[in-house]
Amino acid sequence: MTKREIVYSQHYYVNIGDHVFPTKKYRLIHDRLIKEGILKEEDFVSPKIADEEDVLLVHTSQYLEKLRNSLLTREEVLKLELPFSKELLKSSLFCCGGTILASEIAIKEGVGIHLGGGFHHAFPEHGEGFCVLNDIAIAIKRAMRKKLINKALVIDCDLHHGNGTAAIFRGDKSVFTFSIHQENNYPFFKPPSNLDIGLADGAKDKEYFGFLSDELPKIASDFKPDLIMYVAGADPYKDDQIGGLCLTIEGLRKRDEFVFGLAKNYNIPIAVVLAGGYAYKYEDTVEIHYNTIMAALNI
Repeated sequence: MTKREIVYSQHYYVNIGDHVFPTKKYRLIHDRLIKEGILKEEDFVSPKIADEEDVLLVHTSQYLEKLRNSLLTREEVLKLELPFSKELLKSSLFCCGGTILASEIAIKEGVGIHLGGGFHHAFPEHGEGFCVLNDIAIAIKRAMRKKLINKALVIDCDLHHGNGTAAIFRGDKSVFTFSIHQENNYPFFKPPSNLDIGLADGAKDKEYFGFLSDELPKIASDFKPDLIMYVAGADPYKDDQIGGLCLTIEGLRKRDEFVFGLAKNYNIPIAVVLAGGYAYKYEDTVEIHYNTIMAALNI
């Protein structure tokens, strides 16, 4: 197993009450990696809060001011589907910093692992679907502004279509967005990615993996990205509370190994963010994310 730094912050946990989104999962994955002797505390690196100029590469100044001054309207909070607070904004800014750091580690060392991030529903002027700020887009645009990369490939394997990311990069030839998701699920308006695979309800491991193995090597070969941003959602799992796909834990582990293997085979730096996961048993969500980290460590 290769020794790697894992990006993580205790600030990722936010008390949002009785909510389907288990923000405690980040700490639980961190603790399990240490308990099982996979990593030590010194193997984790803490990000700093994303700078305003980096956030403004994606989000409007008006939206950022609304967040800072707690001026979201009732409708905007309903669209966000989270109880908004200063603590939530702080957590979101730390997550953006975490994805930036994981991307920089990936570009330098080949693999960047973020035990957090993946908030792909955030648009430039608003948040939605549990996503305040789009850390994926911020990290990519920052890497491009710093001239660390010229092209990026987003491989979005969350259960839900990456609508915010697709909208942000629509028409941008330097970023290829790929989303494989449950078609008949949130979000109901899906701005087109470069390639969208909308799966029918109940799709299982074989069908899911078939699409990945057919499409991703062609994209990597033809587009030749300088960085892959892998959005490794745990919510395609068969026992997810808000999902309708039927992947097994083993199927999701195979998915992760395939994506990391693809990056290695094509010699493309890869950064991974964890995104969604809402299993009826939160231990299952932790298991799936844990397997993602292990797959990254074993490249």
